[in-house]
Amino acid sequence: MAPGLVEQVAHIPAEETKKSAKSKSTSLNYVPGRTVYKSHDESYEFEHLRPHFPKVTWPELKEVPYHDKGLEGHPEFKNLLRSATDVFDYNPKIGTEVHGVDLANLTDAQKNDLARLIATRGVVFFRDQKNFDINAQRELGQYFGTLHKHATTSTPRQEGLEDVHVVYAGEKSPDLRALFTPSFLWHSDVTYEVQPPSYTSLKVLTGPPRGGGGDTLWSSQYAAYDMLSGPMQKYLEGLTALHSAELQAEGTRKLGRTVRREAVVTEHPLVRTNPVTGWKSLFFNPGFVTKIVGVPKTESDHIISLLNEIVATSPELHVRFQWNAGDVAFWDNRATNHSASYGFAPHRRHAVRVCCQAERPYLDPSSKSQEEDLHERYGVPKATKDGSGVVNYND
Repeated sequence: MAPGLVEQVAHIPAEETKKSAKSKSTSLNYVPGRTVYKSHDESYEFEHLRPHFPKVTWPELKEVPYHDKGLEGHPEFKNLLRSATDVFDYNPKIGTEVHGVDLANLTDAQKNDLARLIATRGVVFFRDQKNFDINAQRELGQYFGTLHKHATTSTPRQEGLEDVHVVYAGEKSPDLRALFTPSFLWHSDVTYEVQPPSYTSLKVLTGPPRGGGGDTLWSSQYAAYDMLSGPMQKYLEGLTALHSAELQAEGTRKLGRTVRREAVVTEHPLVRTNPVTGWKSLFFNPGFVTKIVGVPKTESDHIISLLNEIVATSPELHVRFQWNAGDVAFWDNRATNHSASYGFAPHRRHAVRVCCQAERPYLDPSSKSQEEDLHERYGVPKATKDGSGVVNYND
């Protein structure tokens, strides 16, 4: 059952027990790359949230009104952070962790600040949210907008939670990484919808112990846009991309499951403006973009390849989060991609996700990039992107 260690009591001779007692205070039970495996009995606390694939069909999504609550948030997030005991960024481009805030008991002003912070930082992490059960998670999601119901992925066994997406890998789940290229695993959720999501929460209910794997990574699309040269930015701003749900639907049918809503293919701008920050971002999805519209296939394929490389392989765009049970991540799908990581078998990983439909993606040509805005406000140096200079890279 590697790489886990089953939590069992082995027979230890009496003389070894005496030796162990003497050394217990000075030694640790450490085996490199191995973590203790926890079994889950029939009284599993989250049985009602285990995955279910209902055999129902739904009509196509209709456009719904959307008002971004982040526009009402305080520019310095004072309402949200007044109860915080600590707040820190993971790196300059993306990722912030907040301590001391109970997501289940926020005022409306704090919720607005939360939305603004998520839109600004891409993803925000909260540890050990014991009070933030599935009802509180849905309630907060509904405050931000109309909850999205996924057409193919699993929903909880409990009825009435069809707008909750279940992430579940059990003890016997196969490791599927060989079926995908590494860049393909990077994605932004359901961008093929006419109104792709904005604010999305994921709470891990049960997961590997520390060091057991199952981390999630996010990549900033604000920063991805800023990595491009000025001419390339302008070029991409004039293009659109096709986002397709067809591959997802096809895989669901092959598994013998019901596609609850017919697959759609939607055309979105390749660069969009976030209404809260006013920043331009790439709006590219390695998992769902199939074609760049209006250019030859060779050109389309090369644009997709270039953007895949930027999203998946640029460390300064990335943040990596190591989960504990009860932790919550809140991210803005408009401004980030994310990727799961494998290698946590045989541990169970169980999480629930809630997201809301946002505005139709749009580009405001007068909007700024994250780099431009931070340079003007704080004097943060702009990156040199002309490729000039002499380089001698040595470790």
